[in-house]
Amino acid sequence: MSEGDVPAVGSYALDVRDGRLGEVMEREGGHVQLRPLGGGREWDVPPEHLGEAAPADVLRERVRLLNRDARRRVELG
Repeated sequence: MSEGDVPAVGSYALDVRDGRLGEVMEREGGHVQLRPLGGGREWDVPPEHLGEAAPADVLRERVRLLNRDARRRVELG
């Protein structure tokens, strides 16, 4: 993805360097900041290392997080 093709804030993108999926939070100093879908610490990605997040990958990650949270609630139950 080129600098002109930076995804909109609130959309999802892929860090092609390591395959992490994140929500676009903002553009800061020539980088794009992504945050993991389940929350957590943001990380910077140069625009040329951003890839398109496939809807199936976003859905898979959201379901994985929901399942993780459900297991935690059962364990604490």
